[in-house]
Amino acid sequence: MEDHKKFNYQSVLMPILLAFVVAVSLYLGTLITQPQSESFFFPTKEQKISGLNKLNELLHFVEEAYVDTINKNQLLEKSFNDILQSLDPHSYYIPPAEFDEANEPLEGNFEGIGIEFRIINDTVTVISTIGGGPSERAGLLSGDKIIMANDSVIAGHNITNEKVMKLLKGPRGTSVKIGVLRKMKSETLFFTIKRDKIPIYSIDASYLIAPKIGYIKINKFAKNTYFEFLEAAESLKNKGMEKMIIDLRNNGGGVMNAAIEIADEFLDQRKMIVYTKGRKRNKEAYLATSKGNYHDIELAVLINENSASASEILAGAIQDNDRGIIIGRRSFGKGLVQEQIEFPDHSAIRLTVARYYTPAGRNIQKPYNEGLDNYRHETYIRMEKGELFSVDSIKYPDSLKFFTPKGKIVYGGGGIMPDYFVPIDTIGYTMYLSNLHGNAIFQEFAFYYMEKEKKKLSMYKNLNDFKKLFQVNESILLSFYKYAEELGVSKTENEIKLSKKIIQNRIKAHVARYLWREEGLYSVLNEEDVMIKETIKLLSK
Repeated sequence: MEDHKKFNYQSVLMPILLAFVVAVSLYLGTLITQPQSESFFFPTKEQKISGLNKLNELLHFVEEAYVDTINKNQLLEKSFNDILQSLDPHSYYIPPAEFDEANEPLEGNFEGIGIEFRIINDTVTVISTIGGGPSERAGLLSGDKIIMANDSVIAGHNITNEKVMKLLKGPRGTSVKIGVLRKMKSETLFFTIKRDKIPIYSIDASYLIAPKIGYIKINKFAKNTYFEFLEAAESLKNKGMEKMIIDLRNNGGGVMNAAIEIADEFLDQRKMIVYTKGRKRNKEAYLATSKGNYHDIELAVLINENSASASEILAGAIQDNDRGIIIGRRSFGKGLVQEQIEFPDHSAIRLTVARYYTPAGRNIQKPYNEGLDNYRHETYIRMEKGELFSVDSIKYPDSLKFFTPKGKIVYGGGGIMPDYFVPIDTIGYTMYLSNLHGNAIFQEFAFYYMEKEKKKLSMYKNLNDFKKLFQVNESILLSFYKYAEELGVSKTENEIKLSKKIIQNRIKAHVARYLWREEGLYSVLNEEDVMIKETIKLLSK
């Protein structure tokens, strides 16, 4: 969602309901052939009927005459999404039951008990507790196995992440009683935990990745992202940062204003950041202010095929103003602006109301006129065409050509094309490696290893010591292969030979994650990241 505003729901809902009525009425008209049936349930042709009255009549007709029992509200709710998704891929309806969950990533917090958990061997296992959160205050520990929540048993083959979250999350101030199994304790431990607001962080990692080069990984754009970014950037500046890498790979977007505020930090006053325009929305331009603290810092922005929406606004603003270099692969291509309209029953719609345009005047929305399935699988089509492997496979018509102030050619019509293309790295990738990722073997083994070797791992005083000294040796690898085999992921000797270096890096990264959270994960992964290496090389020239 590119913005987060509330509007009068009746003014938006009315045309949607009318569209629904017309569509369904036309369909029913092909089925109802007996004149007496039509005149019995509906007014005659001479009688005038409003859209809403027609909808009521139609629902009454279905309710009274349909062969099976129907739920009128469910029928209506389904129709909302059908209509909205026929408009474009990013307009959709949010039912009341899903409203809070849909907004949590944008709000930057949720209400719950503050744990990270995984379901390991059909058991909910606490991976970590949020520092200062309700669970840490109550005394929960990493490795605890949750077997009960209030009166519900949460273990066994049928347990899912969704079921667990439904039991543990809840309004701030309410309580949940959980039963826990803990190592070295023979009896079940019980904790009553009062739920509270739990932050959802937008920045996964920020550290000096090379001498004088700072690295900031942004996973989404939420209401708190800009303030997180300022804190991270200031910390790096105090450590001697003179150049910055902003990693937007796999960042699907979020709140548009967060991207605008971050772009403002790098651009001179009055420079265009982005503008929006729609059929019922006048052109609205967002210009840089004088408040930015990083006008002179050398900047690189990383993108890939999963960087979308607000990520593309930030990348486009930097590229079109010749303010930094964009590195990676062509971004997703979402150039539509949604607004959220909330209804009294706690449901909402997110409706596309405008397109956004980069400073050079390009709209980077990719086509969506070939259906929702084709739109969603377009990145797979890119791979099949070879685009993720070679820049030469990407062809743009001259009609989509635009120019930056310094004369650099940029293109609209389907994502941000980077200044420096880095192909997807397939060296060492095998079906075995794919299955390891798909079955979350790295995460589960890292936790198993961490629990087993806590004393040994406690010797590392900080993340830098761990990165320098910890090695995934043959003994750890053999244990890993055996663990994966027991979970149904088998290997061949050739696959091991090809993927060994990546497997070692992934094991080390996930162990680091359990010890130092996301910063541990990315700081280890980045050591073998081809795009990161290329970026450091470019910034070091």
